[in-house]
Amino acid sequence: MFLNPALSAALDRISERADDVRRAYTPGSVARYDDVAAARPASDFALDPLAVSAADDLYFIARNQRDEVAYTRDGSFALRDGRLVDGEGEQIRGFAAPSNELADLRIDAVDEALGRASDPRIERDGSFAYGRVIVDPRSGLRKTQRVVVGRIALARFPAGTRLASADGSRCIPPPGVQPQLGIPGDAGFPALWPMHRERSRIDLDQSLVRLKDAYIAFDALRAAEEAKAHLGKTAMDLVK
Repeated sequence: MFLNPALSAALDRISERADDVRRAYTPGSVARYDDVAAARPASDFALDPLAVSAADDLYFIARNQRDEVAYTRDGSFALRDGRLVDGEGEQIRGFAAPSNELADLRIDAVDEALGRASDPRIERDGSFAYGRVIVDPRSGLRKTQRVVVGRIALARFPAGTRLASADGSRCIPPPGVQPQLGIPGDAGFPALWPMHRERSRIDLDQSLVRLKDAYIAFDALRAAEEAKAHLGKTAMDLVK
């Protein structure tokens, strides 16, 4: 059975509204529809030294295995094989020490292999740091050195730029639009909020209401189509 265009469009609206409900659980995600957007961004304290929140107009930079770059508000970072990654496992970019070149941020490979890295964290100035555990050869005492891998890069887009997003989290700018890059606490880029996780920018209650409305609209259209089909059949029976 093929759906007519009206019913097909109603099903699409249900799917889109359901997307907004799912996105409400993703930190930093944005709504597909403005009528369910949260009034203002907010973040919550998190007992995670790798969780971080950025000022309202700033984005973190992520790179996937195909070398494609996207921008995200989700600062729920983690370590995977010594690399700093986002919630989907994509690598986070920053200005690596000591070269200060834009690169993927990762713990020193030797420290990672030998298990010498401890207490990884992100600080207010964007420093991705950890403690290197060493043993003094003369005294035999264990010491911890602070090691800074680099500083997380931030991106800011020109005012009015409309970013495209397939999942509400990773965003891509229009063709030809390049962001201004910087680091927290420098050249007009505000410092980060360590141990904070940004909430989604979606009002969950409103998105559930809109999803229910979409289902009601679909049911009403389907009932109308069934009634129309029944009347058509009745008319044909009368003609016979």
